[in-house]
Amino acid sequence: MFSLPLLFTMEVWWTGFIAGPLRLLLYGLATFVLLLGYNHYAGLHDDSCWSEVLIDSVEELGIGLLVSVALLWLIGQISSEMSLNEIIGKIVVEAMTVAIGISVGTAQLGLAGDDEKKKETSAPNEVRFGGQLVIAACGATLFAANIAPTEEVVAIATSLSVAQLLALMLVSLLLTALILYYIEFAGSKRFVSQNGLTSVFIGTITSYAIALVIAAAVLWFFGRFDQVALVTALAETIVLGLASTLGASAGRLLVQ
Repeated sequence: MFSLPLLFTMEVWWTGFIAGPLRLLLYGLATFVLLLGYNHYAGLHDDSCWSEVLIDSVEELGIGLLVSVALLWLIGQISSEMSLNEIIGKIVVEAMTVAIGISVGTAQLGLAGDDEKKKETSAPNEVRFGGQLVIAACGATLFAANIAPTEEVVAIATSLSVAQLLALMLVSLLLTALILYYIEFAGSKRFVSQNGLTSVFIGTITSYAIALVIAAAVLWFFGRFDQVALVTALAETIVLGLASTLGASAGRLLVQ
């Protein structure tokens, strides 16, 4: 549900075909770190120790791999005629984001029975600022990874003027502030405190910075920075940042 668009995106299949081993390894490590952070701060079980978090993260990676293999085969994107490198590349690229979707889906939709009753009757866990940043990074990754592989990001980035890019940044910042502090989502005050304009400013800038970092990292992985000028890479990051900042800011509230 959270990662299905990637499984039907041609640019993602091509990335799996052309991505080198180092890039795939870094993508896998970064995904595993995000899984560890998310499962620790916002996972299915509030009282999980680090060993349980580690086991959950490994299981989610494994399920992500299995789901990716099954669906890629069903839609005809892996076959015995392909080289082993192409098959592995496609599976790894798809599985990493699918694993994050599995982690989020499990935490949000997996409560049942005694666990659900315990969650409803117990006092809410306070997620510290560092934990919120990890959750923001997961939300930004889910949003950015669905858009970054497409050609539209490059087309938009190269067609915008400096004034339009600056306006896009301002809109992104405005949306972040509205989502975090001024749109009253259910439970928002429990996760994000509003202690004057200073806290609003710091929280907004921090979330947007995370969104830009995630956007740049995902763009780099999908090869959108290869053989392009620095100004083009910056423009691409700002364009994708509009989507990733929605994931980062909404993630701090809704994904929890």
